[in-house]
Amino acid sequence: MEEVAPSVAVFGGGCFWCTEAVFGMLKGVIAVKPGYAGGIAEKPTYEQVSHGDTGHVEVVRFEYDPSVISYDDLLNVFFASHDPTQVNRQGNDVGPQYRSVVFYGDEAQKESAERFIAGLRSDGLNVATTVEPLHKFWPAEDYHEKYYEKHKNDDPYCQVVIEPKLAKVREKFSQLLKRE
Repeated sequence: MEEVAPSVAVFGGGCFWCTEAVFGMLKGVIAVKPGYAGGIAEKPTYEQVSHGDTGHVEVVRFEYDPSVISYDDLLNVFFASHDPTQVNRQGNDVGPQYRSVVFYGDEAQKESAERFIAGLRSDGLNVATTVEPLHKFWPAEDYHEKYYEKHKNDDPYCQVVIEPKLAKVREKFSQLLKRE
């Protein structure tokens, strides 16, 4: 059996702690890394991005096995796990660093994302999510990695914001989840 090379996707859907936790649950997702993309600052820091003037978005970059989970499945989970109608925010996280965006690595990803958004719009959803080329991904500081996993019992943000998103994904996409 021929081994399939992992593919890469980069999504921004609000706080990267949430997005990382969501995609980390999916079978076929090999690695998830929080970081920054879409801006002008070189080697941005969390503090710089948090000010909202670097142009960067909090994103997750993940490797996945396309023989196990499709890019369209990933888009489906992405759009269901955050509010793609909000401009420069997700809930109480406000600012351009929290905008909804799909960064594409090739034309196939671009076309899939645009087709998916067109479908949502034809269903009457006022989608604010943008589709943009990925020029550079900057990894976030190490303490952001697996934030939910490390702090789910001691950070109220994890319990109030992240856990409800995870519960929604568990309910709606049980067939796509890793076995625990």
